[in-house]
Amino acid sequence: MSKIRIGIVGYGNIGRGVEQAIKRNEDMELAAVFTRRDPASVKVATEGAKVVHMDDMLSMKGDVDVMVLCGGSATDLPVMGPEIAANFNTIDSFDTHAKIPEYFANVDKAAKEGNNISIISVGWDPGMFSLNRLYAESILVQGSTYTFWGKGVSQGHSDAIRRIPGVKNAIQYTVPVDEAVDQVRSGSEPKLTTRDKHTRECYVVAQEGANKAEIENAIKTMPNYFDAYNTTVHFISEEELKRDHSKMPHGGFVIRTGETGEEGNKHVIEYSLKLDSNPEFTASVLIAYARAAYRLNQKGENGARSVFDIAPALLSMKTPEQLRKEIL
Repeated sequence: MSKIRIGIVGYGNIGRGVEQAIKRNEDMELAAVFTRRDPASVKVATEGAKVVHMDDMLSMKGDVDVMVLCGGSATDLPVMGPEIAANFNTIDSFDTHAKIPEYFANVDKAAKEGNNISIISVGWDPGMFSLNRLYAESILVQGSTYTFWGKGVSQGHSDAIRRIPGVKNAIQYTVPVDEAVDQVRSGSEPKLTTRDKHTRECYVVAQEGANKAEIENAIKTMPNYFDAYNTTVHFISEEELKRDHSKMPHGGFVIRTGETGEEGNKHVIEYSLKLDSNPEFTASVLIAYARAAYRLNQKGENGARSVFDIAPALLSMKTPEQLRKEIL
């Protein structure tokens, strides 16, 4: 059986996680890593995989079945997503929720023009959490849905801080407010604002001579990322960041509470994740959806999709017969 040939665009935390995930999926192989850096300076862990400069990506057309885009949502993916979708099947983890409709439309247009499939916003939120919100709301049609993230490192928010002028490095933690979680689990269906549910903790290494007050203000007022939250900014040294904040744990939970029947029987649906490595888990989700993108494109389909549009069976290496026998 021929293997699905994967291209990794960007070789950061998620890109390296995708490479490791490919090794655990026997129907896939890494064809190439694409980088903005000098390819000679990038050492990958997969023997035989090519390292190619971004500018030379089209030279690999026909040699890559699915491109996994591992850029940041703040500035990379809005440009990269449509451009690459015009020439390759793509998967990405675009996670700026407020801009997903606009991003979907741009990628959809490019993918249709190129006769490719592009599945956007794949990961655990958006992604797995999105699916669980949909399932729960479809079952408990009268009720309330709550999503909590953390405590953990948000890659997208950390990347957004690192783009601020004067920032050398940064890590951001999302922290649920315990009192809010307890209210939700009680089934009381509280009315909670964004600020009520989470706080954000930022650990920032400033460049020498940078204006820390300006950096802090830029973080706290950043639309779609920090402006709606109680945010604390801590300025620390590079050594402290490496010592105390080198791991990337995360997790969270989706809770749906609702009632059924004439007597108003109460129900709680909860889906939770506890992740040692946010990028490695996200990479594993991306790879499962890369399989789906390949299969859809082989059937002649094109255009953009979200996780809502993908049948679960398309994610699995197992045949439909195996799934019905072993899992159903």
